[in-house]
Amino acid sequence: MRKTSSNGAGSAPSHARRRVVRLFAGSVAALVVVAVVSFCMGPSSVSIGDIAAFATGAPVDATVTNIIVNIRMPRVVAGLVAGAALSVAGALIQAVLDNPLASPSVIGINSGAGLAVLAVSACPLFYNDPPRELLPIVAFAGALIAAALVFAISARAGVSRLTVVLSGVAINAVAGAGMNTVLLVAPNVYVGSSAYLVGGFSGVLMRNLMLPALLAVCGMVVAFCLANRLNVLSLGREAAHGLGMRTVAVRLAALAVAALLAGCAVSFGGLIGFVGLMVPHAVRRLAGHDNRVVIPLCAMCGAAFTVLCDTVARTAFAPYELPVGILLSLVGGPFFIYLIMARKGFRDE
Repeated sequence: MRKTSSNGAGSAPSHARRRVVRLFAGSVAALVVVAVVSFCMGPSSVSIGDIAAFATGAPVDATVTNIIVNIRMPRVVAGLVAGAALSVAGALIQAVLDNPLASPSVIGINSGAGLAVLAVSACPLFYNDPPRELLPIVAFAGALIAAALVFAISARAGVSRLTVVLSGVAINAVAGAGMNTVLLVAPNVYVGSSAYLVGGFSGVLMRNLMLPALLAVCGMVVAFCLANRLNVLSLGREAAHGLGMRTVAVRLAALAVAALLAGCAVSFGGLIGFVGLMVPHAVRRLAGHDNRVVIPLCAMCGAAFTVLCDTVARTAFAPYELPVGILLSLVGGPFFIYLIMARKGFRDE
C-alpha cells in the first residue's frame, strides 16, 4: 500500500481543494452580506427584517417596498452584473495577453464601448433616445473593435507587455477624443452623459438591466467553458500548438467574450474602470492561476467588490452622492502604480 503521510505529498491536492472550497464559500458569504448591507443602507432606512419580509412575500410597508423595488434593487443588481462582467473580462484579457497589467479600462475596451454608445445616441434616427435594447449590442461592437485593434497592433509590433499597454493607451486616447467630439457636436446627445463618462449606477432601471444581465451571464458561461483552453494557452504558444490547440482562435474567442462582457457593463454603468484590473489580480494571488477556479471566483468577488464600492460611494458623503467610477479610479490608480513598481516597470518575461 502506498504511503503518503511521510512526506505529505498525498495531502497536497486535498489541501488545495479545501482551500478552493473555503475561497468559494467566503466569496458567496461576502456577496450575500454586501448585497444585504447595500439594500439596507441609504438616506431612507430599510431593515434586514424588511428585506426578509419582502423576500418571503410577507406584508411590507408600501414606502419600504417602493424603495426596495425601484431604488435599491436596480442599483444592487447593476453593481452585481457590472462587477462580475468586468472582473471576468479582465481575467480573460490578462490570460489571453499574458499581462497582469491589462484590463478592459486600461487597454481601451471600455472606451471603445462608450464611444459606440454615444455615437449611436447622437444618430438623428433616434432623436437622442436610442432603444435601450440596442445599447448592449452597440457597446459590444465598440468594445470588440477596440479589443481587435489592440490585439492587431500588439501582434504586428510584437506581443509584449509594454506594447499591449501602450496600444491600449493609444486606443483610450482616440476613443476619449471621439466621445468628447460627439458631446461637443451634440451636447444634448445623452441625458446624464457626465455621469456616464465617469461611471455609476444612479438612475438605472430594472427594465434596462434585463438584456445586459442575460448577455453577461451567457458570456460568463462561455468564459468558464474556455477556462481549460486558457490554462493550456498559459503553457506557451509552442506547447499549446504541440497539444493541437489553435491558439489564435482561442485568443480571439476569449477577447470577443471579454468585449461582450465589458460592453454589457458599459451599456448601463458607463465607463467604470479598474474593476477588471484589481479583482483578477487579487483572486490569482489567493487562488492561483487555474482559470477554472479564477473565472468563477472573479465573477463573485467582482460583484461583491463593486456593490461594496457603490454602497460606500453613495453613503460616505451623504447627502451628496459620489459616482462609483470616481471611487474606483481613486483606488485603482494607485493599485495600477503598485503593480508597475512591483514588477519593475514593463519588463517582458
